[in-house]
Amino acid sequence: MVRFNPKARLDQSRVRDVGSGGGGGGGLGGGGGMRLPIPTGKGGIGTLVVLVLLYVAAKALGIDAGLPGLGGATAYSPARLSDAQQGSDRYADCKTGEDANNNADCARVAVENSLTDYWDSELGGKFHPEEAVITFTGSVDTGCGAAGSDVGPFYCPTDETIYLDTTFFDDVYEDQLGGQDAPFVEAYVLAHEYGHHISNLLGFMTEASRRGQSGPQSGSVRLELQADCYAGLWANHATSTEDESGQKLLLDLNQQDIDEALDAAKTVGDDYIQKRSGGRVNQEAWTHGSSEQRQKWFMVGYEQGSLDACDTFAVDRV
Repeated sequence: MVRFNPKARLDQSRVRDVGSGGGGGGGLGGGGGMRLPIPTGKGGIGTLVVLVLLYVAAKALGIDAGLPGLGGATAYSPARLSDAQQGSDRYADCKTGEDANNNADCARVAVENSLTDYWDSELGGKFHPEEAVITFTGSVDTGCGAAGSDVGPFYCPTDETIYLDTTFFDDVYEDQLGGQDAPFVEAYVLAHEYGHHISNLLGFMTEASRRGQSGPQSGSVRLELQADCYAGLWANHATSTEDESGQKLLLDLNQQDIDEALDAAKTVGDDYIQKRSGGRVNQEAWTHGSSEQRQKWFMVGYEQGSLDACDTFAVDRV
């Protein structure tokens, strides 16, 4: 089980909670970004991925367009949030690695700190952290539009922010998809969403928009598998990440943690979700990749430990 260094100091500045009632919308038609493929019946698996790829393609052509159906959303600014959304003190007591060992909210901060430190070291001048990891309940306003809890965790490329309704793990991941209640599952999800930020910085989102929106070898699937690979890459280096004073953030990450990540990758595979929701396996509808693909690419990152190994756009088949 992942263990944080009790002596490490946590930086809360990029993790914020905005509470509930985040301003309208909800469902697949009202969100944006890269999400886990949850079968809500409100637009089908992968709707948000398709919307974002269309948005990225438009931006690459110099077209200033909001995401379709999202009301012309603008870049994120705290001023767009209602008074109730400006933030809560949910993370105020998350100060040390010991806090992270004893509290799931503080573990979330510690994982974000570790991801930021790793990618800052890996990318150097190409790196800048996203605005924040923003947690919410119910709904939230984002740079990609209004999103509801049924969207699942997602990354919005417009404001470079990860959004997470923390009830997702109990209400959707465990209850609907049958995933296990395990400590490293959320770390895998955060690392995957952070991986989308890295793909965005490196230009792969634009490449994905040229490769098709669905199917086992499509651009959207390659982008999702790249995020899984980046999650594995971080896991490979996680115990070497440090706080601002040079203290290690994670003391231990063991095989149990990797097994939990692989089980999560299986649970959010397109084929698994299609079967779970009572449908047949239709590869042409895939936007995230099969369970086997997702597990494979997480392990590519974890075992090979290099950024180049995660170039899912350089191989003929993923």
